[in-house]
Formats: sequence, C-alpha cells, structure tokens
Amino acid sequence: MKRAVVKIGSNILTDAKEGLDTKRVHSIAKDIACFTDLGYEVVVVSSGAIAAGMKKLGLKEKPRDVRLKQASAAIGQSSLMWAYEKSFSEFHKKVAQVLLTRDDFSDRRRYINSKNTLTTLLTYGVIPIVNENDTVATDEIKFGDNDNLAALVASLIEAERLIILSDVNGLYSEDPKVHSGARIIEYIEEITPEIEARAKGSGSMVGTGGMYSKLLATKRALNHGIIVHIVNGRKEGLLCSIIKGKHSGTLFKPKEEKLSSRKGWIAYSSRAKGNIVVDDGAVKAIIQAGKSLLPSGITSVEGEFDIGDAVYCLDSRRNRIAKGLTNYSFSEVDRIKGRRTSEIERVLGYKYSDEVIHRDNLVLV
Repeated sequence: MKRAVVKIGSNILTDAKEGLDTKRVHSIAKDIACFTDLGYEVVVVSSGAIAAGMKKLGLKEKPRDVRLKQASAAIGQSSLMWAYEKSFSEFHKKVAQVLLTRDDFSDRRRYINSKNTLTTLLTYGVIPIVNENDTVATDEIKFGDNDNLAALVASLIEAERLIILSDVNGLYSEDPKVHSGARIIEYIEEITPEIEARAKGSGSMVGTGGMYSKLLATKRALNHGIIVHIVNGRKEGLLCSIIKGKHSGTLFKPKEEKLSSRKGWIAYSSRAKGNIVVDDGAVKAIIQAGKSLLPSGITSVEGEFDIGDAVYCLDSRRNRIAKGLTNYSFSEVDRIKGRRTSEIERVLGYKYSDEVIHRDNLVLV
C-alpha cells in the first residue's frame, strides 16, 4: 500500500462568521474516500478546532490568550471530529482522532509509539485525523503550524506524498493580487533562497499568509524523498485527479538521496539541548569529507546536555552546519574539547567513544 498525508488548513474548513463548514468537510471526505479506493493509505492532518470553538464561544476574532485558545480548541475539536466521523461514514470509511504535541516527536520512545499507532490504524483501514493537541500545547511544545506537523507525520509514516490543501491554486511567481501577470509555478526542482525570500516577504507570491511555512514544511518532506503538492483545497475531486496523473497546483520534486527515518528524526524532530562550536578544520571534515566530530575540532560548548541528547554544531561564525546525538555530556565535552582522541581516557578517566558525535548520528543542516 502507498501512503499519503493530506494537510487541511482551518481557512479551508471554517468560516469567520459561520464557524465549521460541514459541507466542505463532506466534500473533502468524499475526495479522500476516493483516494483510498485507489489504493492509498491516507493520514489527514487537519486544523480547524480553534476556529470551530470560536463560533461556539461567540468570539469574533482568534484569541491571543493561550488559555482561551486551549478552551476554544477543546470545544471545537469535538465538533471537528463529529463532522469527519459523519462525513466519512457515508463513504463507509472509519476515522480515528490522534492528537499530538511536539514532545511526541522530540522524545524518541514517544516518536516510535506514535508511529506504531498510526501504522496500526492504517493497517486496519482506518483514516487517522491528526491535529496538534491545542488543549494542552503551550509555546514551548507547539509545532508552530500544522504545515510543519504534516511534514513530520509524512516522514513518520514514510509517506510517498504530502498534499497541502491551500486557499490558493499553488505557488505563484508574484503576488497575483498585485501583479496581473503572475503565474503559477507548476514544477519546482529545488526551493532556492530566492523563492524562500519572496515567500517570506510582505508581498508574498500568493497574496495570503502562510506560504513561507508551507515552503519550510515542503523542504523537510523533500529531504525524506516525499513528493509534495500545494493545491487549491476548495476544488472538488482534486485528490483523485492528482493520483490519476492529472497535474494541478505546484508539484515539488523530492531529493534522490533521502534521509533515513532515524536521521530525519535527528534533523527535524529531536530537540537540541545545546551547541558545540567547531573550528574550520572540523567544518571541512564534516561537510566535505563526511566525517564524525572528534574532540580535537571543538573550540567551545554551550548548554546543558547529557549523553544521547541532540546538539547543534556551529562554525566559528555561529552558523548551524549539523545536528547530531552526542556520545558525551556537556561537562565531558567541555573537558575534552581540543584534545586528541588518545587523550580522552587520560582526561576523563574513561572513554565511551573516539567520536563526540558519530557520523551515523550526524545530519547536515
């Protein structure tokens, strides 16, 4: 079975005045049901809980207070899931609610448990409806947006495709609201710094907010070898037509050399606990020669981390060059920095490894 993740934004499912748009939910459920009938296992990453809750609370605009956001999410999530449950049942499909926080990805054990849960549901023909657990999430554990969550889920289940349903037709060359000659970029081989900068600016190439976060999520998915589509989520029948080979929106080509599941977790899911600053020789060895990080190349160390924690490797200009799992704690690295591997045991009284970070646990960023 092939797997896909479909990400649906709150602007597709909800209306500022009417709240949750149940007709739209039904239309999307019909499309995804067709998708699964074509031989795909599908995970849906859906926003909309807070917006749905706002209607019930009589709020006119999205609350800024975290507690009010959490309350809105708690009220709206039940409405959102009921709409999905009712709509998918009409097409003889079962759904399950899966609420995740950042810690479910940064902690390796919880990461594996989340993967096992999702793959088990898919094995039984159930469509998981994933959302961030806004009722308990705080700024410290939030994904930032569901685009990022969708990319993490896609890599978690080793999906073939990530389809992002947007409120625009795709990625534009310029802001279509300002430039009448703006065109949709149908295929993108690489997300260049220029494309990122234009999407990040005030006059983005789509005329609405959120495209920059979609590009960042897309880059993460592409590194895992996942095909990414950004399409108009208001058009019916789009998912099935895409799978049948008809082009729509913007398609991003994945990298040929994809990250392994483990290295993908290190790069995008693990939470860095500190920084290790390295000299130019170590930078060259890591980037160009594909070597491990040895203590001789370390100039300074920052943070409070233990053995097995993720840390960033910084060059002398404090640019992040890599991220990896350390074989030594902060205090140990601080004591052996600048030393040869033959000196580790004499300095510490013991030695776990010649490498501070082994290449197998190191990812370029």
